[in-house]
Amino acid sequence: MAKQKKPIHRVQMTEGKRNIIHQLLEEYDIQTAEDIQDALKDLLGGTIDLLRN
Repeated sequence: MAKQKKPIHRVQMTEGKRNIIHQLLEEYDIQTAEDIQDALKDLLGGTIDLLRN
């Protein structure tokens, strides 16, 4: 029996999402994959703190 492939989730790139990405690139001066990881840690850390309060 052949294993079924999971459907690929594709996110629609809207103008709003594009603007958010551009703002993040500017705010965090993202140049590398490590820069992206650092930005996500910063953003998610703040989000988790907000949820705890």
